[in-house]
Amino acid sequence: MRILIVEDEEKLAGIIARSLKAEGFAVDTAEDGARGLELATTFAYDAIVLDIMLPKLSGTAVLDGIRKKNRQVPILMLTAKDTMADKVKHMDAGADDYLTKPFAYSELLVRIRALLRRAPVQSVDIIKIADLEIDRLAHQVKRAGRRIDLSAKEYALLEYLALNNGRVLSRAMILEHVWDESFEALTNIVDVYIRQLRAKIDEGHQQKLIKTVRSVGYVLSAGDV
Repeated sequence: MRILIVEDEEKLAGIIARSLKAEGFAVDTAEDGARGLELATTFAYDAIVLDIMLPKLSGTAVLDGIRKKNRQVPILMLTAKDTMADKVKHMDAGADDYLTKPFAYSELLVRIRALLRRAPVQSVDIIKIADLEIDRLAHQVKRAGRRIDLSAKEYALLEYLALNNGRVLSRAMILEHVWDESFEALTNIVDVYIRQLRAKIDEGHQQKLIKTVRSVGYVLSAGDV
């Protein structure tokens, strides 16, 4: 699952990002409201952590901009303000939860997981492709009923492919989504992880799900490409 953090306090954003990555999430960060709104309306996220006091564009304006295009993504607001009027204002504007600074990371994680569980069915908790089943909340993968153990990065790669079932993804797209940045000097890292995934997902099965599209990228599909 992919989380966007919009927070101008660099140290706090870094701590949240590292902690979420340790839990297996892919994480993007934005240091100001304008960049946060750009990311939130360009890419698909499973949840957004949004500070209210931001440079360039306030968290309130970012929230409004997101909700004009996406009514579904769960949004958790962060703020130093603790008045009921402020909470009501942002809840009415489309926020799903509210956390006052300072806060314990464990509470933030619990609230994010709660939002993910409450997310609408469009967010897809269980992905099924042929006999492959991916439980996005439990981070568990099964094929033909047999559980498959994956590393955090292998799981993130498989989930991204599955969420784009039937769509060919370039190496650049995969690098940006799964590794959170561009690894220009390590362009073969995707190929390495694809080989590892194939060994775990497709090996021993007549139907191969992970396919290569020459000179383009990779696709996860139960049908022909």
